[in-house]
Amino acid sequence: MTTKELPDDVAALLHRQRDVVSRRQLVEAGLKPHEIRRLLRGPLTLVHPGVYAAQTGALTWRQRAWAAVLHAWPAALQGESAARACEGRADVERVDDDVVHVMIGLHRTLDVPPGVRHHRRARLEAQTQSNASPPRQRYPDALLDLALAAPGTSTRVAALARGLQRRKVSGEQLRKALAARARVADRARVAALLDDLVDGACGVLEHGYLDLVERPHGLPPSDRQVRAVTSQGVVYRDGEYDGFVVELDGRAFHDTASRRDADMERDLDAAVAGKDTRRLTYGQVFDRSCTTAAKLAALLHRHGWAGEVRSCGPTCTAAVGVLAA
Repeated sequence: MTTKELPDDVAALLHRQRDVVSRRQLVEAGLKPHEIRRLLRGPLTLVHPGVYAAQTGALTWRQRAWAAVLHAWPAALQGESAARACEGRADVERVDDDVVHVMIGLHRTLDVPPGVRHHRRARLEAQTQSNASPPRQRYPDALLDLALAAPGTSTRVAALARGLQRRKVSGEQLRKALAARARVADRARVAALLDDLVDGACGVLEHGYLDLVERPHGLPPSDRQVRAVTSQGVVYRDGEYDGFVVELDGRAFHDTASRRDADMERDLDAAVAGKDTRRLTYGQVFDRSCTTAAKLAALLHRHGWAGEVRSCGPTCTAAVGVLAA
């Protein structure tokens, strides 16, 4: 039997599942065991026990994802794999050996094939987008899983921010996904991160500035994402104080000549409006947050702020930095 001789519903299934199919599906479609054995001598090749591909050679990531889900069925892509599929990235059709993350029922135990990792879930159906190709964890839940597994604040914020920045999820959807979970370690912290992100600090650098520089050192709160009409049209300034603007600049990761030119024009427009611009990068925010706070406090004092910078901890040098400045 060749693929051309397959029943129409099996051919449609292969088309829908990127040429990947399970033995269970073939049996449900009416194929007899001897017919399946014939297919394995012809167009089908074994991927995992009970899962076949109608091609030879290396499988794309999406095909491996289908194979992993079908092997563990009922199951769905989880976490990073669910996000990769949902975001519509071109690399889903790439051949690679990235681990495919799959979520299964809480009490199931089954063999894990190479290149696959299983994650048990109590609310499998509630978190699954079953009509997706392949079935996957709902995007808000996938981002939450990535955030909760993140080793630090910056990577946690990055996980939550990626969906907001791509406009594939709303803050309200993330909040509802968080509220639907019965047990979440550090729930209050994650909820606070979401509040900051939804309020306008949509990125690792923006949140780091609030969490490491401005708030713990007692600087006055900046106005965030301030709308301004400039020669380039409407822009949104990351942070604005009386007298100067703070722009948070991740240029080290995505610098271009055109962007630098646009940034310089934006800064010049701010100066014409009476606002000098101070651009901060990742190192100033995450590696040198205390000295950055000290320098900003000195600038704020020059513009009339009468407050005092405070220490964020026993090793903080912000107060000493202000005196030196």
